[in-house]
Amino acid sequence: MILVFVEASDDGTSEVSLETVTFARTLAERIGGPVHAVIVGALPEKVVDELGGYGVAAVHHATGAAFDAFGGAVWATAVQAAAGDADAILAPGTPRGMEVAAHLAARLDVPMAANVTGVVSADGGTLRVVRQVLGGGVLEEMDLPQRPAVLTVAGHAVEARQGEPVAATLQEFSPEVAESDLVARVVSMEPVQELDQAGALTSARVVVGAGRGAGSSNGFGEVSELAELLGGALGVSRVVTSLGWRPHHEQIGQTGSRISPDVYIPCGISGAIQHWAGCASSKTILAINTDENAPMMTKATYAVIGDMHDVVPAINAEIRRRRG
Repeated sequence: MILVFVEASDDGTSEVSLETVTFARTLAERIGGPVHAVIVGALPEKVVDELGGYGVAAVHHATGAAFDAFGGAVWATAVQAAAGDADAILAPGTPRGMEVAAHLAARLDVPMAANVTGVVSADGGTLRVVRQVLGGGVLEEMDLPQRPAVLTVAGHAVEARQGEPVAATLQEFSPEVAESDLVARVVSMEPVQELDQAGALTSARVVVGAGRGAGSSNGFGEVSELAELLGGALGVSRVVTSLGWRPHHEQIGQTGSRISPDVYIPCGISGAIQHWAGCASSKTILAINTDENAPMMTKATYAVIGDMHDVVPAINAEIRRRRG
């Protein structure tokens, strides 16, 4: 059995969790066994059926007051209780997924592979995976010889795809919790508008990016207009937020948001490894830069050599012309 720690809300299962379930199905083809999910805390009604559509055979739901608020240690207790004799335990590469997996691996005394992007082999009882290191700039192979194998799946490493639909069963349980597991936990949450905007960036199908080439805090009007014309979102590089030109929730990269749009248009962004870590999963990249040898230009699907302040207004004008 392969167990997936799933994050869900009233809107349903998170996209990164569905990606992780998709990854788990691929792994199951290698090592055999069904795919199960474990959810801690609130369970939205539609999630069980949704996961069934992704090939999840059973959903384990940890209930009890101790699980109402997030805590890495206490949620790891629930995942461990649901794992049984699982061959592998997967979690999405989110802050919560990473923390839960780390606690779990420590308790089971097994290694943890973070930010996994693929499976190399599963021969002789040893699972060999590929994972991102150094902000996604390097891929390394890692062996997980013990069982269960514990790993987190890098965001957008795979595309979430439905599987053979099954009637997922719901299995509720209430594991015992040690007082020591409750020392660090969330006690309250406050909504922040910036978090909603960051979510819009990560879910946008078109993203227009801007970097140092914008020139100043006043240099984003054209790229903002392009993003609006394309029905997309605006993102920026780290240097832009460091200079105070734009807010941090717009940052793309290792210390910002990871995006996976259908189209990414980075303007005046050199493409340093930290930024590439956040946009490498983009399906099509159209880069605009004056430096034809910039890393972003060499990695892009298409590249336009020119000043973003000349090229972007011309694109905007053509879009408006064609729309009448």
